[in-house]
Amino acid sequence: MSPTPVQTTTYVPGAETLSLAEILGRGALAIASYAALGVILLIIGFYVIDLAIPGKLSRLIKEDRNPNATLLACSGLAALGLIVAASIWSSGGALHEGLLATLVFGLVGIAVQTVAMIAFDRVAGISVRELVKEPDLQPGARLLAVTHLAIGLITAVAVL
Repeated sequence: MSPTPVQTTTYVPGAETLSLAEILGRGALAIASYAALGVILLIIGFYVIDLAIPGKLSRLIKEDRNPNATLLACSGLAALGLIVAASIWSSGGALHEGLLATLVFGLVGIAVQTVAMIAFDRVAGISVRELVKEPDLQPGARLLAVTHLAIGLITAVAVL
């Protein structure tokens, strides 16, 4: 005769007293916090890309309609978005620790992408400064854009 399994419950302090409004409020606060941090990281990422590219990035995109600068900015921000999303996913619902991890991993992602742009400039001879002088979309800009996304994906998976 096999023993009868004992049913146990896990005690979570305060869990039984949370109302739906409190649960939704905490969830909304977490969403707003992560969204605000994500926007701040994207703005930082944009300005770091701006520092790596000669000229004012917003002018190159808005006024000059430069496809190379636009592609590099888009790919860098998309890669950063992958890192931020992975950081949020890996937080496991712990808001304070998740926000801190997202901040740190986001900043690391920005740094890694910047180093990659410098490395491609030196090692592969693909100069970001020269690319953004060109009025037409260049193969080197496509390569750097895919590199941004690959680095973002690699960093995001490393976070998980």
